Amino acid sequence: MKLPMNRRQWLKVSAVAAASLAVRRDVSGAEWIAPPSPERDQPFIRLHSNENPYGPSRRARCAMITAFDEGCRYPSGHYEELKRLIAEKEGVSPDHVILGAGSHEILRMAGVAYGLEGGEVLTAYPTYEGLEHYARTIGAYVHRVPLTADFQIDLDAMDRRITQAVRLVFVCNPNNPTGRILPGDQLREFCRAISRRTVVLVDEAYHDYVQAREYASMIDLVREGYNVIVSRTFSKIHALAGLRVGYGLARPDIIARLGQFRTNHSVNILGLRAAIASYQDASFQDFSRRKNAEARTYLYRVLGELGRRYIPSQTNFVFFHLGREVTAFRQAMKEHGVLVGRPFPPYTNWCRLSLGTMEEMELFAQAFRKVMGRGAAG
Repeated sequence: MKLPMNRRQWLKVSAVAAASLAVRRDVSGAEWIAPPSPERDQPFIRLHSNENPYGPSRRARCAMITAFDEGCRYPSGHYEELKRLIAEKEGVSPDHVILGAGSHEILRMAGVAYGLEGGEVLTAYPTYEGLEHYARTIGAYVHRVPLTADFQIDLDAMDRRITQAVRLVFVCNPNNPTGRILPGDQLREFCRAISRRTVVLVDEAYHDYVQAREYASMIDLVREGYNVIVSRTFSKIHALAGLRVGYGLARPDIIARLGQFRTNHSVNILGLRAAIASYQDASFQDFSRRKNAEARTYLYRVLGELGRRYIPSQTNFVFFHLGREVTAFRQAMKEHGVLVGRPFPPYTNWCRLSLGTMEEMELFAQAFRKVMGRGAAG
């Protein structure tokens, strides 16, 4: 005789069934969950935060559901499991890896570790501001080096700007908001030279989207023992932005220093379980790259039709020229139900647009044509 399910079993079965209802399979066989309709289920189309609209993957969702029963347990054991997976893939030992609540926390750890007691930070401008903002809150002085005329990080100018007080150099590659990459050989030469004087942190949040042959990760310098930190995140291609899981790789003594400023075990059990599953889900990662490339190609075509200049991107966003102030443009697009990127001074007549689903991109294009038709293109 079959016993009736208890409440916990019923909830788990119901959740698994619900997660399976919207499962889709693309031409390669990769499984994904159909995102909600932007017109029916969301107040705004979110094209402003560089999120992956297709995830989490089905495997990650099932892992989270299974982890419900572990919500009463501390997650420390799963920290080690994820660290081992990352270390094995990157060819280092687990003591080269530190986890955080998104790569943002890794940057904060570094900002505190090297910005306290008179430490100075050197960064390009504009770039991702998470480290800079936090370093300033603890009293660190931040040197900003403008981009070149072609929107590239100026490594030569950064080299010249380094003083004895600069304890940390920050490089975002690919860069946010421009989407441009630094060629691997140039960045590697820079990191090798600079790391003899100070620590270099290379943020590779968009690493998984890059397709350019000249790009290279700086993790090989971590393996070789240089004063280099590499930060990565599960927020982008893995589509776990809301779960806050990221990691850093560095020499064990640097990891130990960063760990002093970690806010305890800040990654929760659901995030860890989802990250472990997604990290091993190559088919979903490939799917995300393909869909991202499809949306990017479509956007290039729309921008070309309207005569808008853009920077070819290696990420899940595109930086394009508006010919008008982005603040007013943002408000106009919001009135049409589309959220677009914030201002990035000094490029206040440029817009950073995140890539969404094809349905979202088509709705963006409709709103974009209406808004741009209100005034001179410039």
